[in-house]
Amino acid sequence: MGKASRLPGRAGHHWLWQEEAACQELGSGLFFHPRGEQGPDRERRDEAAKEVCALCPVQRDCLRHALKAAERFGIWGGLTERERRRLRTEEAERPSLPSTA
Repeated sequence: MGKASRLPGRAGHHWLWQEEAACQELGSGLFFHPRGEQGPDRERRDEAAKEVCALCPVQRDCLRHALKAAERFGIWGGLTERERRRLRTEEAERPSLPSTA
């Protein structure tokens, strides 16, 4: 589960993007691995989940949520937890642009 302090809040408009999600009727089993799943089984499930995400109209919103809320598990916005962690690390290491004040 993500960090509650980073969740967007209770107001419905923060969550409206989920109504358009391609995964909303599929259940969580495809997007969250069962305990102990590894190797080819996990890779196949991850790839199947990513195929759904690739066609999803709110993929970017989903990924943005996952990064902001620091979701630790599952496929969000087409990325695994490892891929999201790598993305956050790369962003943290990227030099910031100088301010133009």
